[in-house]
Amino acid sequence: MHPEQESPSAGADGAGEGTLPVFRSLALDSIPAPDFADVIVLPVPAGQRECPNEPQIWAETLFSVSSMPEWVTALMGLRQAVVGLIGVSRATPAVFAVSEVRGEEALISADDRHLDFRCGVAYDARARLLRVTTTVRLKGWRGRLYFVPVRLLHPLVVRAMMARAIRHLTLGTSKLTRN
Repeated sequence: MHPEQESPSAGADGAGEGTLPVFRSLALDSIPAPDFADVIVLPVPAGQRECPNEPQIWAETLFSVSSMPEWVTALMGLRQAVVGLIGVSRATPAVFAVSEVRGEEALISADDRHLDFRCGVAYDARARLLRVTTTVRLKGWRGRLYFVPVRLLHPLVVRAMMARAIRHLTLGTSKLTRN
């Protein structure tokens, strides 16, 4: 490769011909060696109205009560009821507050005695893609035990919430309701 050529992973947007897209996330920057990580990407279809480009709006909509299907709300209620049995504290709505916005990504950070959680929510307006990157660092036996069912359900829950957030922001299907 010539020095003036860009390497396949170089460039902020990966848009150059012959280059691969570059993937970075605040969630991975914050927890670079996670015990659990996943990335879920969904296309955002053109809607009846222009959808926002601001990642904070996407993150707030994603974690709003309006974006939680009833079965997810029921699972969250079950979580609140049983976590005390293993010494894990109950979550408050503030746990999903945006802690940082950088570029096209909003970061949600929550640290507790059983785990550290990061969720990066990014919207690529050019490609019309919504991306949610989750990283988790488990702490002790409580974290490992708590995360057994979460690990199985997490991708299903996130996909469902993403799909609802996309509908809310492209079709304007309902008002945003915070937890």
